[in-house]
Amino acid sequence: MSQKTITAPFRADHVGSLLRPENLLKAREDYKNGNITKNDLRAVETQELKRIVEKQIEVGLELVTDGEFRRSWWHIDFLENLNGLEGYVPERGIPFQGIETEPYDVRNIGKISFNPDHPFLEDFKIFNEIVDGRAVAKQTIPSPNQLFHRGIRNTAVYPSVEEYANDIVQTYRDALKAFYDAGVRYLQLDDVYIAGLNADSLVAYEPDLSRQELIDLALRVMNGVLEEKPEDLYVTTHLCRGNYESRWAFEGSYAQIAPTLFAKEKVNGFFLEYDDHRSGDFKPLEYIPNGGAKVVLGLITSKFGELENKELIKERIQEATQYVPLEQLALSPQCGFSSTHHGNKLTEEQQWEKLKFIVDITKEIWG
Repeated sequence: MSQKTITAPFRADHVGSLLRPENLLKAREDYKNGNITKNDLRAVETQELKRIVEKQIEVGLELVTDGEFRRSWWHIDFLENLNGLEGYVPERGIPFQGIETEPYDVRNIGKISFNPDHPFLEDFKIFNEIVDGRAVAKQTIPSPNQLFHRGIRNTAVYPSVEEYANDIVQTYRDALKAFYDAGVRYLQLDDVYIAGLNADSLVAYEPDLSRQELIDLALRVMNGVLEEKPEDLYVTTHLCRGNYESRWAFEGSYAQIAPTLFAKEKVNGFFLEYDDHRSGDFKPLEYIPNGGAKVVLGLITSKFGELENKELIKERIQEATQYVPLEQLALSPQCGFSSTHHGNKLTEEQQWEKLKFIVDITKEIWG
């Protein structure tokens, strides 16, 4: 069955990842230890995909994701399957609030290009068959700008950051075409890098570029990727401040990136974290063009299970209308529930309650 006509993002949306159930985590560990085959693992993944598709539809969502159930990390599984990149274990993980992540990352080992046999393409086709047109199948991948974190670019391969940027743009153009040909019509680019350009310290970025030069480069890359996008492919970006076992990596408002990226990035929507004080106020939203990209307010936290006060959430949505018209707003969790296989500190039941809570609020506001 073909997908229904869409205009994404949806009033009630969600970022993507879902908590991995225990049987999936066990199957992944068994595969790692050589106790089951790759086909055995994929069978468990597919069984669980069928279950979470039903659950997402049951809570009233018009879009569904695969929960990132075939991945260990929200970004690395995609990036390490591009030509010219490899996954590896560095000496240290990434510092988060009171914790350090499991050490795993990607590095540049050759010229970067899209792999036409990228495993995510077949994964999406199987997922889309499970969805069977009953909702819109949303695909999430890391933003091209994730590759600009310091330490990834190999200067022996790419002495110039501009040459590096050009190959990344072409790689993602090819990726968008491949996903479109596979049936994707709703694609989300997840981006910690751009959100981090608001942080006080820029130690993890290209050392020879100023903050504004980094922001300008991020815009050129994103808009370059989207230049040849089919009209009926809806692309959004999610700006994240880190999500690992209910911890965060940094804080800061969107004020420094808003005049450039909110005003000029040619996406169909921005998923923005607004679940606590770390995100600042809504004033940067004044740069969103009237009638332009939708703003999906991440007012519901995915980090903890307690439900927010419904009236307070509705008040905050109303507050955001000082800068963006109500018809241009939507609601979601501030991030995924399990950006890595470790998962956030809440139960699966609480996860479904959160998503239904979002659906219920949007019905009350928008009908």
